[in-house]
Amino acid sequence: MNKTAELEALLFVTGEEGLSLRDLSGLLNITPSAVMQQLEKLSDKYQDAPESALTILETAGKFRLTTKSVFHDLLQQYAKTPINQSLSKAALEVLAIVAYKQPLTRLEVDQIRGVNSSGTMATLQAFDLIEVIGKKEVVGSPNLYATTAEFLDYIGINTLEELPEINEAALMTIDEVDIFKEKETNTDEN
Repeated sequence: MNKTAELEALLFVTGEEGLSLRDLSGLLNITPSAVMQQLEKLSDKYQDAPESALTILETAGKFRLTTKSVFHDLLQQYAKTPINQSLSKAALEVLAIVAYKQPLTRLEVDQIRGVNSSGTMATLQAFDLIEVIGKKEVVGSPNLYATTAEFLDYIGINTLEELPEINEAALMTIDEVDIFKEKETNTDEN
C-alpha cells in the first residue's frame, strides 16, 4: 500500500486530535524519518495543488490535516451562519450523545455511533452547540466535549436536568433517542 495515502487517511480520521510522529511511525510501521519524508511529500502535494484546500499543520508535537489559511474568512463566515436550517441526522445523533454522556471524547462518540464523528463535531463546535472543556487524563490527552449554553437555548431548556430521561440502551441505539423531535418539527414549520 502507498504510505503517503495511508498517512493521509490517518490524518483525516484523527481530525483535530492529530497524531504524533511516534504514533504515525508505529501505525505506518516505518521509521520516524521516513514518516517525516512522507509528511513533507504530502504537504508539498497540497501546497502545489491550487485546487486543494488542505494542508498539514504541526502543533504541540502532533500533525493534523487542516484547511489552508487562505480559506480562513470563508470558513469563519460559514461558522457564523445562523443555524436556521435543521441539523443533519448525524449532527443530532452526536448532539444527543454529548448531551447525555458529557464530558466525553470524540473517540468515545465514535465508539457509540460506529463511525467517525470529527466532521460532525467540528460543525457542532462551529455552531457553538458543543465545546472543548478540558483534556481526558489518559495517554494522548484527548479533548473532552460538553454542550454549551447555546445548546440549551437551541433545544429550549434551562438546564441539562430538563432533558427527557432515556435508558442507557436507547443511547447506545441512537435511533431511538428523540429529544430533538419537537425541535425538528418546529424548524420544519419555519
